[in-house]
Amino acid sequence: TPGHVDFTIEVERALRVLDGGVLVLCGVSGVQSQSLTVDRQMKRYNVPRVAFVNKLDRTGSNPWKVINDLRDQLKLNAAAVQIPIGLEGEHEGIIDLIEQKCLRFTGEKGELILESDDIPADLQEMFNEKREELIEKLADADDEIGEMFLMEETPTSEDIKAAIRRQTIACKFVPVFMGSAFKNKGVQALLDGVLDYLPEPSEKANFALDRSNGEALVEVTGKSDDSLLALAFKLEETQFGQLTYMRIYQGMLKKGSQIVNVNDGKKIKLARIVRMHSDDMEEIDQAESGEVVAMFGIDCRSMDTFSDGNMNLAMSSMFVPEPVMSLAIKPADNKMQNNFGKALNKFTKEDPTLRVKVDDQTKETIISGMGELHLEVYIERMKREYGVEVVSGKPNVNYKETISMKQEFDYLHKKQTGGSGQYAKVIGYIEPLTTEEQKELGKINDFVNGCIGTNIPPEFYSSCQKGTNDAMTQGSLVGSEVEGVRVVLQDGASHAVDSSDQAFRTAMAQAIRGAMKQARPSVLEPVMSVEVDCPSEFQGTVVAGINRRMGLIQNSDMNEDGSGVKVLAEVPLANMFGYSTELRSNTQGKGEFTMEYHTHTPVPKNVQEELEKKYREERAAAE
Repeated sequence: TPGHVDFTIEVERALRVLDGGVLVLCGVSGVQSQSLTVDRQMKRYNVPRVAFVNKLDRTGSNPWKVINDLRDQLKLNAAAVQIPIGLEGEHEGIIDLIEQKCLRFTGEKGELILESDDIPADLQEMFNEKREELIEKLADADDEIGEMFLMEETPTSEDIKAAIRRQTIACKFVPVFMGSAFKNKGVQALLDGVLDYLPEPSEKANFALDRSNGEALVEVTGKSDDSLLALAFKLEETQFGQLTYMRIYQGMLKKGSQIVNVNDGKKIKLARIVRMHSDDMEEIDQAESGEVVAMFGIDCRSMDTFSDGNMNLAMSSMFVPEPVMSLAIKPADNKMQNNFGKALNKFTKEDPTLRVKVDDQTKETIISGMGELHLEVYIERMKREYGVEVVSGKPNVNYKETISMKQEFDYLHKKQTGGSGQYAKVIGYIEPLTTEEQKELGKINDFVNGCIGTNIPPEFYSSCQKGTNDAMTQGSLVGSEVEGVRVVLQDGASHAVDSSDQAFRTAMAQAIRGAMKQARPSVLEPVMSVEVDCPSEFQGTVVAGINRRMGLIQNSDMNEDGSGVKVLAEVPLANMFGYSTELRSNTQGKGEFTMEYHTHTPVPKNVQEELEKKYREERAAAE
């Protein structure tokens, strides 16, 4: 089920190691903003899925709207394998379209199932229509059913089940189950569906990277008697030490045996293996291929690969989104510096979306993450688990700099000291790179060496490139990273004694920074795609709030019955701080929003001037 957008990495890491999933959707709201995020993640790792439309006992539930959303918004070939017996307050159970049986769930927790072959007369027409639709959708994906459909033969329930299994595993079809999890209605049938349609570990193709052969893809066998290959995908701090969750792709893990961390070559002896049942741990002696187990006493990072030492294979890591928000932090008491460092080291090991760096200019410790809540949680954990009170400053937004015209440079760096001095001259030009060119090159900046002859000795070319990189990491306007710039080095001059690596590196960095100031530079700010869901009576307030934050409304959609509205907007991240609190107070706690990084766009002139002034003041204070 989709969680909070700040913790999207937890969904990401789970889908990286799973062989199948159940996409849970709300029977009233249908496909929500987080469902789209989770769908993208499932497609990224080719995870076969079944869908479950939940909350059919709630007012306004409509499973057919949800299935249409699956087809239109998520572009999935989805069809119902069940139809509900009654909706809202009259929801009693489901009719299985394949086995042609009625299942009614009674008892306090839906534990008593009444099964019958009699389909209610008022549902017979819908039953026939939806069964036809199921076979039709299946025929689009599966050749065997497609042939039967064309020959006008009626497939048996075994044919339909086999076809659904084949196409679900191939990610070409999504069977949709329905019910109400609160009263356990339809859950038993869903679990049967998981067994019937989702793959066994050996049926899903998983690939490792051969490190001795240029990271070529190698298919994992999935057999328990082959060499071990396992992936540590989640770390958790417990009272007994670090608990490492591991997915075994092939081979076996045995208590007391030695395993090797492929990433750093360390050998580790397995002291304890446990199988997790929620919070309960069950001690086990061995685990086979396809299992997910947890271990104590292993020091590693999230996404490390383990083997028994016979292979140089590594499992591919997962996709880690870029952080969108930064916070300057320091311990309130300097005596706690040691614990502060320990905590940050531990947290970055277990969560790849949390980044820590020390700012070269301000010497502040900056933590970056996926949003306000994400960073708040880690500050709270530092206090709770390590006893470190933290002082945090207003988060810094990840600004970038770029240029908008071509500008030539001709720069001489000359410094005479007691011994040999420094001498380097560089000539060339900088020009803007378009987004298309950046995509084509696969990088945000480009360095082109167009020198002919040996005015600049070839051994200094790499120094010129390093100087370019220095200028790109810290721009001249607000000290941010530079993107969208091509640097072309055309000529230069050197001195037989005074020229050095450092001289050319400094000359290149200064030349580019000087040229950027004349190339109509601009500051880019991150703009977020924001999606707000709220009851329709608050639409005006929400739109006004987004406009106040300099947002651009892209779209505004009312749901079918007009009770709720979905507003899509693009808002600068710098203006989004504190928005969650404002939205809750303006919508009586009923509004919710998600945002993800969209692009970087130039800031207005007045904002740019303010940022430049602030940067100059900070530098003056630091000096």
